[in-house]
Amino acid sequence: MDQQVLLSELATDTLKGLSSNPKYLLSKYFYDDAGSAIFQEIMKMPEYYLTDCEHEIFSNQKEEISQAICPEKKLFNLVELGSGDGLKTKILLKHLVEEGIHFQYTPIDISAKANHELVQSLKKELPDLQVEAQTGDYFQKLKNLKGDASMQKIILFLGSNIGNFSVDETTEFLSRLSAYSNVGDKVLIGFDLKKSPAIIMEAYNDPHGHTCRFNLNHLVRLNRELDADFDIQRFEHQTTYNPLTGEVKSFLISNSDQTVQIGALEKTFRFTKWEAIFMERSRKYDIQTIETLALNHHFKVVQNFTDQRNYFVDSLWEKI
Repeated sequence: MDQQVLLSELATDTLKGLSSNPKYLLSKYFYDDAGSAIFQEIMKMPEYYLTDCEHEIFSNQKEEISQAICPEKKLFNLVELGSGDGLKTKILLKHLVEEGIHFQYTPIDISAKANHELVQSLKKELPDLQVEAQTGDYFQKLKNLKGDASMQKIILFLGSNIGNFSVDETTEFLSRLSAYSNVGDKVLIGFDLKKSPAIIMEAYNDPHGHTCRFNLNHLVRLNRELDADFDIQRFEHQTTYNPLTGEVKSFLISNSDQTVQIGALEKTFRFTKWEAIFMERSRKYDIQTIETLALNHHFKVVQNFTDQRNYFVDSLWEKI
């Protein structure tokens, strides 16, 4: 069921995006199995500081995070949106298990392969942990999170994924998160902080070409799933950063006049030479903006966990 729903959504969203002016594609479709694998390579790059920063936060402050999210050590449901390989989360999971804290872990990811691999690895590493993975778009899965008010929810949204949203999408996401949270539920959200533009550009326009492949894989996915005929050699990857808005933006740019047929849509799309497709944004934040976001959506900031360089913050909020 999920696969069919996602395919129909992919077709609808692709039609809307490529029919718009300027053209765009939605970043949530980056993460098919191939895209998820490429992103694992991105996270291992020395230039991609985000993974190291958040890994440092979880490694060095797991006791503080554990105490902050569940000071009374009552049974709770730990829900992770966009769990991926769970690399950072496993640090916290292992600590909670070692402390004898009782909880259920519910990872949600759009990639069935990533979910399967995460569940299998957890069976080996933490065999007593109760895991109930869900595959799909976490915007859709949020509808199921209201659940039993008697069991507290701790929701993880790590890796600065929130930075991929527009202002309107951020408002919508946090509004849904608030609506499906009960008073006392908590969320731990990763935010990339503003810093030198040179450091940011190295992370998002990497010399290894992984980010370029990640973007182009979106077109490969459309070729495979929507019977399109994109020639990826005719598109170039470009990244920009605006320090005023804090937004990194990535584009695929047509390097020639061309037409692309998408069989599933029964449509042909024209691209002029140097026309851009907007692919993704990654917004950088400051602490004041984070606190304002929390209050605007009926949360209070409980504690901010930052790395030693103050590049990144995992901000713990509580529903009020």
